[in-house]
Amino acid sequence: MDLAGTGRTATTAVEDITGVQHAVIDAFSPGWRHDPYRSYDILRAAGPFVPGPLGPSLVPGYAECDAILQNPAWSHAEESELLHPDSDVELPGSFLWMEPPDHTRLRGLVSKAFTPRRIEGMRGHAEQVVASLLERALADGEVDLVEALAYPLPLTMVCELLGVPASEHAAIRRMSAGIARGLDPDALMSPDELANRTAAVGEFLDFFGALVADRRARPRQDLISALAQVEAEDEDDRLTAAEMLGTLLVLVVAGHETTVNLISNGILALIRHPDQFELLRQRPGLALPAVDEMLRYDAPAQLTTRTARQEITLSGHTFAPGDSLILMLGSANRDPDAFTDPDRLDLTRYAQRARVNRHLAFGLGLHYCIGASLVRLEVEVALRAIARRVSAITLLADPPPYRPNLVVRGMSELPVRLTAAV
Repeated sequence: MDLAGTGRTATTAVEDITGVQHAVIDAFSPGWRHDPYRSYDILRAAGPFVPGPLGPSLVPGYAECDAILQNPAWSHAEESELLHPDSDVELPGSFLWMEPPDHTRLRGLVSKAFTPRRIEGMRGHAEQVVASLLERALADGEVDLVEALAYPLPLTMVCELLGVPASEHAAIRRMSAGIARGLDPDALMSPDELANRTAAVGEFLDFFGALVADRRARPRQDLISALAQVEAEDEDDRLTAAEMLGTLLVLVVAGHETTVNLISNGILALIRHPDQFELLRQRPGLALPAVDEMLRYDAPAQLTTRTARQEITLSGHTFAPGDSLILMLGSANRDPDAFTDPDRLDLTRYAQRARVNRHLAFGLGLHYCIGASLVRLEVEVALRAIARRVSAITLLADPPPYRPNLVVRGMSELPVRLTAAV
């Protein structure tokens, strides 16, 4: 695949330790979207650091990804420059692409919205939203579960957390989809997709700029009002306009796009592992550990980047300051050196007392997903309701169609037939 007319391709020549080439793969090709895990097997067999088609080496193994994510000497601040070097869009400053002390300050402010008490207080509303969506889906019988459940649940929850009016939810979804696609490396996107990202970011900044101004003038019981109030009261913790919009962009896009994919990926995995679906129906209490197993099994965010801030030696390789890597999180979560029978969905994996390696779907260290508790709550509630209300789910298209997105990977549709439990 030609990288946006540069003459370079996304094909990685994989060699073993003897230097003999044993496979040539295009790990970033849309042809792998429905099942990237076979290509990841090849990458892991090649070694801990595989020359990458975009410049930085690929890191496919669990041990190396785990070590890098936990080490603050590896920075996340350079990701935009690595993946979008020629972008005409300058995304507003977000703590996601910052390092301390700015990262510490901004994350501390936003984390107040994700306290265990506040998240648990959202359970009742999440249950109401799921019950309504599932009731409608069961009445229809044959549905696209992406449209019927996976999108509306997290979109509704994050918009209500922020204070976005219900009449604007569809607009938020449209903007977010354009931005999520735009998280992919520029070299893998078409001119139309790049233009769509530019338009989506502009629309997002205009919309939320106006909403922030309104909440400053007329505060309500929502997160935007709370952040705006901090601006007014605490000079030391004041967010700049760019920081406010950057924070909201991360909360909106990361707050529901990844959860959409987690729900649909998880349900597809249950369909393909009918024994595990039946186990969930018999033991609904497995819903919460099932969320973590689904995150490991088919991670909604497939990769991230890190750049060395100092000289670092890892797995026999020494990296100089400024060296960058692409961490293949989806591959690490299927590494047989880290997980027993990694290609099998096992809903009891994280319910067992024996030590199990943590998955890397939420990241680790400074940049651990700030909304992880909300994601777990939303998907747990959905799984409990499905276990109680649905006796069978039949896939109507195999494989279902996937969006072209590489970083935030998921289906565009999940057509199924639902059978109601008696």
